[in-house]
Amino acid sequence: MSNSIIIIPTRLAATRLPQKPLIKINNKTLIMHVYEKAIQSQIGEVYVATCDEEIASEVKKNGGKFIMTDINHTTGTDRVFEASQKLDLKDIDFIMNIQGDEPMINPLDIRNLNKLSKENNFNISTLAFNIEKKEDYNNENIVKVITKNKISDNLATEALNFHRVIKENSSSNIYHHFGIYLYKYSALKKFVNFEKTENENKKKLEQLRAIDNNMKINVILANYFSSGIDTKKDLEDYIKSFKK
Repeated sequence: MSNSIIIIPTRLAATRLPQKPLIKINNKTLIMHVYEKAIQSQIGEVYVATCDEEIASEVKKNGGKFIMTDINHTTGTDRVFEASQKLDLKDIDFIMNIQGDEPMINPLDIRNLNKLSKENNFNISTLAFNIEKKEDYNNENIVKVITKNKISDNLATEALNFHRVIKENSSSNIYHHFGIYLYKYSALKKFVNFEKTENENKKKLEQLRAIDNNMKINVILANYFSSGIDTKKDLEDYIKSFKK
């Protein structure tokens, strides 16, 4: 029987929003907002993977679990893989990577991604949502995914490409991609052993490493909107959502 665990990769070295994981929102740090959403999904154990003692201390004092990882990792997936190596996992086990700046992620969407991925034995899967505003197509902080077919919350389809900026009418199947992936452990091992591709380096999107190496990423429609916090404006918008 395969198990699922959630690993949240995070570090302090963000350039656009310094000390991002430890910024307090409604008296709770950003990393703990994400951690609590992961716990609420109830799909398995949750760990924060970090190279920073300050983040580890924050997680520990709030009763969470963490795994210390190498400071030299250049991608969240590499950090997740190192953390997963320190756990007693099998090739059939599933590792969910929830990016540490996705505090809006809904536990029900996390649970649905896990359920459908296991039922269909997906190697890699992720979530996406309908584009909310026209300006989102040109917002490089909102990653867009082009899918082979239309997606739903119970029917996955293949990701064809990922973009930061894209023309609105360039495809009929363009969605707002969420910072969450579910990997079968065997697929995660395969992924991290590939060299970074030119596409990945150019667009700064590590999932393109999978696409460029013919690893299929299945996309499922999320039921609830979520957006990562990359900039000061994103942070301000998220804080406003608490006040409503």
